[in-house]
Amino acid sequence: MKYGMTERVSGIVILLALAAIIVPWLMSDPAPREERPRPNLTIEQPIDVERRDVPRPEIPASVEQLSTQEQDVPAIDQPVEIDPIEVSPREPEPAVPETAQPESSQPRDPIAELMAANETRQASETNQANAADAVPSASSPGDWAVQVGSFGEPANVERLTEQLENQGFQVYQRQRKGNLTTVFVGPFDTAEKGEQAMLAVKQRANLQGLLVRVKE
Repeated sequence: MKYGMTERVSGIVILLALAAIIVPWLMSDPAPREERPRPNLTIEQPIDVERRDVPRPEIPASVEQLSTQEQDVPAIDQPVEIDPIEVSPREPEPAVPETAQPESSQPRDPIAELMAANETRQASETNQANAADAVPSASSPGDWAVQVGSFGEPANVERLTEQLENQGFQVYQRQRKGNLTTVFVGPFDTAEKGEQAMLAVKQRANLQGLLVRVKE
């Protein structure tokens, strides 16, 4: 009990001391701020400058001499005489005789042109038919042949071979990879004969062959 009373008294004394310090400080007015010095603007009076009259520049003597010389030049009133130039008359050029223009060609006859074109086409078709009818003879050995087709079924190979042989072609066969059999017409010793045989196959059998170079 003794110690509790002492501590309370000490706390009250400390609080009173703090109140005595803080309260006057809070109640007092704040210190005034220091005023900054304002700049002073001074307008000076204008300075009087002495004015002087500048003398007028004098014209140089050389310029005056030139102007007087120009005034002394006399004016030319009389016209200048020009000697006349004699021009000889030009001789006329000989006239070139006009050449007679060729008469315009006769007008074309479209019917005659059409008939001529038709005759040319018929002659070409006749030549092709004759070439197709004349099947070149095969020669063995030969370097060229007409490849007509490749088949995997033996029945198709035999049917095409029989058809071509009945139409007058010499036919032979070759085995290829993949169980395929190729049918050829020939062989022929020249490419020209091979092309003629290919045209004959087209005309007779209605088959588009391929001219190839064969290797033995």
